[in-house]
Amino acid sequence: MHDPRNDKLANIIINHSLELKKGEKILIQGTGFASEPLVRAIVKASKAIGALPVYKFENQETIREWLKDASPQMLELAAKTDAYQMKMMDAYVGFTAPENNMELSDLPGETMRLYMEKYNSPVHMKIRLPNTKWVVLRYPTSAFAQSAEMSTEGFEDWFYNVCTIDYKKMGRAMEPLKSLMEKTDKVRILGPGETDLSFSIEGIPVIPCAGEMNLPDGEIYTAPVKDSVNGVIAYNTSSIHDGFKYTDIRFRYKDGKIVDASANDNKRINLVLDIDDGARYVGEFAIGVNPYVDRPVNSTLFDEKIRGSIHFTPGNSYDDAFNGNNSALHWDIVLLQEEQNGGGEIWFDDVLIRKDGRFILSELEGLNPENLS
Repeated sequence: MHDPRNDKLANIIINHSLELKKGEKILIQGTGFASEPLVRAIVKASKAIGALPVYKFENQETIREWLKDASPQMLELAAKTDAYQMKMMDAYVGFTAPENNMELSDLPGETMRLYMEKYNSPVHMKIRLPNTKWVVLRYPTSAFAQSAEMSTEGFEDWFYNVCTIDYKKMGRAMEPLKSLMEKTDKVRILGPGETDLSFSIEGIPVIPCAGEMNLPDGEIYTAPVKDSVNGVIAYNTSSIHDGFKYTDIRFRYKDGKIVDASANDNKRINLVLDIDDGARYVGEFAIGVNPYVDRPVNSTLFDEKIRGSIHFTPGNSYDDAFNGNNSALHWDIVLLQEEQNGGGEIWFDDVLIRKDGRFILSELEGLNPENLS
């Protein structure tokens, strides 16, 4: 059955997120056949403006079989063929619609490390991210709803609500925070729990995100000066990485580097962080502001936009907010600071700017939930 909400979402993707133009080439990639209605809507919206869409489908069951006992040569071959296609594209939209969120959870950590190094890094980190207009999202499925602990219908309603917010209004409200961050040197993150981090963002570009690259959106990011991070962060959300669900993630930093890492699987998380020299350094610091994303749903793409949150990301730094750190890893992990999650504070140059998830400076109050929703 046709769902007009997919048409609305496709219109946002093509005309707002990507600003796709006549004659531009776009790759539309759906992982999970349940995503077909949105793929079709995006193909239609692309053709309507005279763009040139190319699409492909994958599913996680086949991906799992492909990755089992994968050789470096096989991954390098796939990377070469997909890199050739990606280089031809002006734009990319990718989304997952898994029937089982944990389909890849039993693949060894070494297998996923090899995949990140030999395939993901050359295709996505080195070509797609710096050279195309791109947007990524997840499609609502029963498995996704179950992971979010919601009914399928209730989750679908929530999904379309959070993804189709007024992004132009959000973008305007972000401008004062962007300006403040551009003037800031020292940042301190306090709480909840033992979290106490200090670092500098001086001289690093600040990027507001209001529906351009992720849907849902609602974050403003920069990166710490590479060797400036010191202290402890104890995350209070879980994070699924390469199909494995990590909980109780705790990192201790000294002069920018993670010198101690623990979680529910200490060996596995340290293997992730040992993928290359850059994986133990931070590539992104971001503040989440989407008023409708009010709870974790076990999906980083959504959880990193939660109002009253931050994410602090081991691994690769984006080119547009580059701090000198390169890595095949880019792992967004979320810390919640609203009062019901234990509270917390953000300080810029010894000035308190957010407490318990709410901005307290008058020029930033437009980013509080009641002013964005």
